[in-house]
Amino acid sequence: MYRTVLSRQARLFTSSAIARKGPVDAGKDALKAVDRTVSDAAVKGIEKGEQAASTVKQSLPNSAAEAKGEAKGKAAEVAGEAKGKAAELKGEAKSKV
Repeated sequence: MYRTVLSRQARLFTSSAIARKGPVDAGKDALKAVDRTVSDAAVKGIEKGEQAASTVKQSLPNSAAEAKGEAKGKAAEVAGEAKGKAAELKGEAKSKV
């Protein structure tokens, strides 16, 4: 009789997959979701950096001669503004005297 009980118990044992996820599987899924979110944000940051770099490259002069020309132009512009402001202040001072 002892043998029949053991054989019946052995037949009742099944090896089917558990339908519910355990805490380890749930943790893995949560970490995968977080990893995906962080990866997407990093990729967006890299793309924005590349766009900024290309914008900066476009705004910079191509050669040293071009840079010198732009600098001279800006210097002349600033000098003209300074002379105009000086003349304006000189006129105001004369009118006050």
